[in-house]
Amino acid sequence: MNAASNLRGALFMMGSMVAFTLNDACVKLLAEDVPLFQIVFLRGLLTTALMVVTVAAFGRLSFRIPKGDRGKVALRTFFEVAAMVAFLTALVNMAIANATAILSALPLLVTLAAALLFREPLGWRRLTAVGVGFTGVLMIVQPGTEGFNVYSLVALVAVLLITGREMTTRAFSPEVPSMTVAVITAASVCVFGGVASLFEPWVALGWREVGLIAIASVFIIGGYVFSVMVMRVGEVGFTAPFRYTALVFALVLGLVLFDELPNTLALSGAAVVMGTGIYTLLRERALRRAAAARATVKGSAHG
Repeated sequence: MNAASNLRGALFMMGSMVAFTLNDACVKLLAEDVPLFQIVFLRGLLTTALMVVTVAAFGRLSFRIPKGDRGKVALRTFFEVAAMVAFLTALVNMAIANATAILSALPLLVTLAAALLFREPLGWRRLTAVGVGFTGVLMIVQPGTEGFNVYSLVALVAVLLITGREMTTRAFSPEVPSMTVAVITAASVCVFGGVASLFEPWVALGWREVGLIAIASVFIIGGYVFSVMVMRVGEVGFTAPFRYTALVFALVLGLVLFDELPNTLALSGAAVVMGTGIYTLLRERALRRAAAARATVKGSAHG
């Protein structure tokens, strides 16, 4: 992987985190008055329709998935839906700080899985940066041990399922269209939400709720697309730490939308998270420049 691919991967990761965090904020606002799976279904319905229309307008709507990738796409879809169910189940039964802390272990697990399954380079400095970033996450969410319960294991299952989703995406061949995978994901989540919502009482929606569902649909599209693209460019060990930026975005949205003022420790943790991402980027650039310099010197010597 070259430096440009890694930079694109980092930008895709941050874009995915921004989109998903904004979607989460919309869902949190909606959940005050609307049942969760009604939200999931209606958002998924609008999301799928918008994606199909947009992709078709650009002439890129194709469900021609190579035979060797069909099973992988199905497996990724299963991981996506199962992870959503597991995390939402944990989230509604335990403190959000504890659930977030467990989910934030994902970059470390994804990085290790990529090194084991795909033989991607993982030096001790990069691994240390991921670990330090996780420490920063703990400083932000400040989980209390009394908040952990049996649902902590459910949240851990969500982390494992998301890791499976990311590794499955990584195994796709280049011929698999990213937008096709995103459309399939949106439609699958919509169908599941629709079935699950049958077991909940529905409520009438006002213009506020309709508007929030529409906004959430746009953001979730960005999250789906970027989450597929990030696994297809750049090294996972390089892009994974940028997942921590979701915590920074959540801090800002919490202050603006929910009047949640972070304390000094949380702000310090956000600084650590950003610092590890910046360090990883600078470290990668330094390594590339050093390798280019050595190649130049070697070429001059042979010349």
